[in-house]
Amino acid sequence: MTDNRQVVVVTGGTRGVGAGIARGFLAAGAHVVICARKPPERPVEVPGVTAEFRPADLRDAEAAHALVTGVAADHGRLDVLVNNAGGTPFGLLAEATAARQTKIVQLNLLAPLYASLAAHEVMSRQETGGAVIMIGSVSGTRPSPGSGAYGAAKAGLANLARTMAVEWAPHVRVNTVVLGLVRTESTHLHYGDEEGVAAVARTIPLGRLAEPADAADACVFLASAAARYISGAALQVDGGGERPAFLDAATVNH
Repeated sequence: MTDNRQVVVVTGGTRGVGAGIARGFLAAGAHVVICARKPPERPVEVPGVTAEFRPADLRDAEAAHALVTGVAADHGRLDVLVNNAGGTPFGLLAEATAARQTKIVQLNLLAPLYASLAAHEVMSRQETGGAVIMIGSVSGTRPSPGSGAYGAAKAGLANLARTMAVEWAPHVRVNTVVLGLVRTESTHLHYGDEEGVAAVARTIPLGRLAEPADAADACVFLASAAARYISGAALQVDGGGERPAFLDAATVNH
């Protein structure tokens, strides 16, 4: 590597939340490598600097290992891995095939495991260690109708992160950013038009959906020296959570 910038890998960093996280690290002065199966439609950048793209299907353990160790070999180090790649289409459990459920779990649980194992291989040998950040979801902490396998995978991911934090200390810190509802280019697929988005936003105590930059700020913090004593934590980035439905159903004024 030709400079002293942190080297950061953001999986699924070509669009949406991942691209926002990548931009956050770019703005903080890091060298950022993004990966996905397909290149971004437009460069992921901030003024003056662009993220490096490398193709990879992280559901393949060998591909995940090659990506992570390749970045470290080419740049001389790996400081941060953000396991952001994930997602799911809407589908009730009884209406989805076993093959689809398997793919959802592979993407949201096994892929982060594979990438993290490769990152540990590198970071545990570095004098400066490193940080792994899982991008979790509120779907992993509550019932998740329409995305059951996804919610189960995210619940497993949170537990995996806590175990890694214990097993890999003190060289590697592992934390989870637990995201609520985020506004991205695909928001309309989940919530409809702007009226639907506004209605959903009203259910959130802070009154709006998160922006990718909100996720980025949390990740940059957890990767920084300011979080040097934080490991095994689950940082809620959900605008205050969800108003309990019983409060609206009850006949007593609150």
